[in-house]
Amino acid sequence: MTNFKNFCAPALIHKALAAIIFVASGPVLAQSITMASTTSTEQSGLFGYLMPEFKKASGLDVKVVALGTGQALDMARRGDADVLFVHDQVAEEKFVADGWGVKRYPVMYNDFILIGPKNDPVGTKGKDIVQALQKLSAANGNFISRGDKSGTHAAELRYWKLAGADAAKGSGYKECGCGMGPALNIAASSGAYVLADRGTWLNFKNRADLAILVEGDTKLFNQYGVMVVNPAKHPHVKAQDAQKFVDWVVSPVGQQAIAGYKIGGEQLFFPNAAQ
Repeated sequence: MTNFKNFCAPALIHKALAAIIFVASGPVLAQSITMASTTSTEQSGLFGYLMPEFKKASGLDVKVVALGTGQALDMARRGDADVLFVHDQVAEEKFVADGWGVKRYPVMYNDFILIGPKNDPVGTKGKDIVQALQKLSAANGNFISRGDKSGTHAAELRYWKLAGADAAKGSGYKECGCGMGPALNIAASSGAYVLADRGTWLNFKNRADLAILVEGDTKLFNQYGVMVVNPAKHPHVKAQDAQKFVDWVVSPVGQQAIAGYKIGGEQLFFPNAAQ
């Protein structure tokens, strides 16, 4: 009688080898990096447009975690991100000076705008953000602050300070501790004023009675930077792949991709890596 054990062993070995060959020759999963970024770059729709272009060029996936800039920097300090794409230059430069980032690269800009009810009950309309905030403070106007340590929140606090109202913003001032989209939604539903980045505003659909009231002030300039997290602090950081993203986004091809993102024919972000 044939020995069942001896008969089966070669067949099992053959099947096992076939399975190994199949797995080895199967499709290789795309490598990925984790990016901590601002809610404005995500909610404006920029990353939905930009990341497929980067993947075509590199084969890399980018997992975006959209937070306020302060939270994104904290995430990177913990080693939970490979690259940062944020917009608070002072905080970014400190991040690099403290050794958490390898190098900061300017990548693009847009601007902040003051949004509020079309009938503008406080009379803020114009080009002077400081004067507008002074009027809001004096009138106790309803104002929604992100209050989330984001780049937009940091800019807002700077403007209140310039207005001499950092400690007296008025009884209508409320912090939501939320992203740009939710803050705009609260302002739309309550008829309040809010500081926003233009990119998120252009992509925002639930505008209700809101309109742009203050724009064009040079103080409202909004610069974005990109940085690789320092692998000397966190050896597991995918620094080489993260640098591939940085190199691409500041290259002529990446900069052209940023310039090409438009809504209703209007450009949302303006590349300036070369400057």
